Amino acid sequence: MIDPALILPALEAVALLAGDAIMEIYRTGFAVERKDDDSPVTEADRRAEAIILPILAELFPGIPAVAEEEASAGRIPEIGDGPFWLIDPLDGTKEFIKRNGEFTVNIGLVAEGVPRAGVVFAPALSMLWSGAGPGTAGRVGADGVRHPIQARPIPAQAPVVLGSRSHANAEAMAQFLAPLTDPVIEQAGSSLKFCRIAEGVADYYPRFGPTSEWDTAAGHAVLAAAGGSVTTLDGLPFRYGKAGFLNPGFVARGISGY
Repeated sequence: MIDPALILPALEAVALLAGDAIMEIYRTGFAVERKDDDSPVTEADRRAEAIILPILAELFPGIPAVAEEEASAGRIPEIGDGPFWLIDPLDGTKEFIKRNGEFTVNIGLVAEGVPRAGVVFAPALSMLWSGAGPGTAGRVGADGVRHPIQARPIPAQAPVVLGSRSHANAEAMAQFLAPLTDPVIEQAGSSLKFCRIAEGVADYYPRFGPTSEWDTAAGHAVLAAAGGSVTTLDGLPFRYGKAGFLNPGFVARGISGY
């Protein structure tokens, strides 16, 4: 097994390359297509994935990669019992289409059902987050300087709860908020929600609707490296490598959540 912390710089470099390609298309009048599940896709999704996959295959031969656009086309490799990549080349395609900047490149490494390393890059915001185990979480801004980050202890009053900008569920959110004291509700797109908890400016991100593993693995790795956690809605461990790579509902949280 490769040392996840040692490969972070390489993963960050790959994410930056993919982000550059995404931004080239972002500045144009790009077309929007629909996949078989009616979710949107653009040339940016495809081009970013076409950059990421061959580089990872060259740098880390033998580690299979499960990537969103390849999976949508029915091309899913056998992952076996070893480590594998989970890649969303453009997480938050709806935010990309809205041109609000809240989209990310997600690259995650999973081993034994657990995300071991992750990079989340928001190219329109010039912000990158990464982590590969306890104490390794960091944020890199436009100046290229890496700053360590850590999730904060969840406050007893006025915890910040992040909702999905494009996938809200008002009834389920109301039930989640009921036990909390004076919660503050904020909206965010893509994997930025994991990263905001990881850097200590938010406390909870409950997700009630369906997601795929490539949507969450990288952000999960960053949050875990920053001291936070992700569980199912029932509080069970949140594992990867599931049938169809589909996720149940979950709660991402800072330190000492209920």
